[in-house]
Amino acid sequence: MILVAAGCQRQSETAPAPVVRTVRTITVEAPRQLADLGFSGHVEAQDQASLSFRIGGRLAERLVGVGATVAEGQVVARLDPENELNDLRAARAALTAAEGALRKAENQHQRQEHLLARGITTQADFEAAEQGRTAARAQVEAARARVRTAQDIVAFTTLKADAPGIVTRVGAEPAEVVAAGRMIVQLARREGRDAVFSLPAEAVRAIPADATVHVALASDTSVSVRGHVREVAPQADPVTRTFPVRVGLADPPAAFRLGTTVSGTIRGGEASGIAIPATALTAQGPAIGVWVVDPTALTVSLRRLELVSRDPATAIVGKGLAIGDIVVTAGANLLKEGQRVRLSGTEAR
Repeated sequence: MILVAAGCQRQSETAPAPVVRTVRTITVEAPRQLADLGFSGHVEAQDQASLSFRIGGRLAERLVGVGATVAEGQVVARLDPENELNDLRAARAALTAAEGALRKAENQHQRQEHLLARGITTQADFEAAEQGRTAARAQVEAARARVRTAQDIVAFTTLKADAPGIVTRVGAEPAEVVAAGRMIVQLARREGRDAVFSLPAEAVRAIPADATVHVALASDTSVSVRGHVREVAPQADPVTRTFPVRVGLADPPAAFRLGTTVSGTIRGGEASGIAIPATALTAQGPAIGVWVVDPTALTVSLRRLELVSRDPATAIVGKGLAIGDIVVTAGANLLKEGQRVRLSGTEAR
């Protein structure tokens, strides 16, 4: 026992002292007001649909043009249906022949059933008649399916609007032979308007996720409406290298016509936040946080954040930090929860 105690004592005496990391920090100050962000764009329909035929053929007529207002279910174009009607007539004739063959097979089966009951025919002849009736019924079902398919194809020669809207483009003229899926009419649906802006990557990063965008007419800034970012393109335009941003407009006035030039503004006073150096951010899986120093114990703990915006130099924090917090800005990648640190200097920001 004495030897064991002595060994434990020697191990405790030679155990290394905890590592104290030297870090650089800042002290969090009151949130600052961001500068206004301004950009220009145009108005588009929130939902646009390209109407096209499900089959190919010769375009017999297009009943609407650019600027036309259409109602739900209104016919906008037709194909020449002669070939499809001929297929439908052939399918109906085949159905009539199949129904006749079924009646004949049923009569044959009925006769064989009576003869078998009287012992005049054989079991094999009766089973053959029964099999013939089953095959005839299958032929009738197949013929009916071909008729339904032919009827659907005839219906496909008529193109209808699936929702009310305004025609913004046309893709074919009467007498043209069009392929299946080719755009015949582009329809801007009435419900909803978007202001579309093309922004560089730096501006996209600076836009808060929940920011209110003030959209006004370029020709008359007194006519304005509020909106919120609805969609940010995940990939830049290959020519301009900018990102299309769609802002959904809340009840826009009639002056916001499709294609109208508008200006958008995010006011800095509505997107204020605490600014810290981007080097202070630490990723823990999908979460983003910073190391906060306890000024009494000089230990660090990880604090998760909600960011308003971020660029290579500065991050704007919406939630997670308080005034007076001491945040590690250099050396964060070497820290762990509860580790003691030594402050190399405290800077105000």
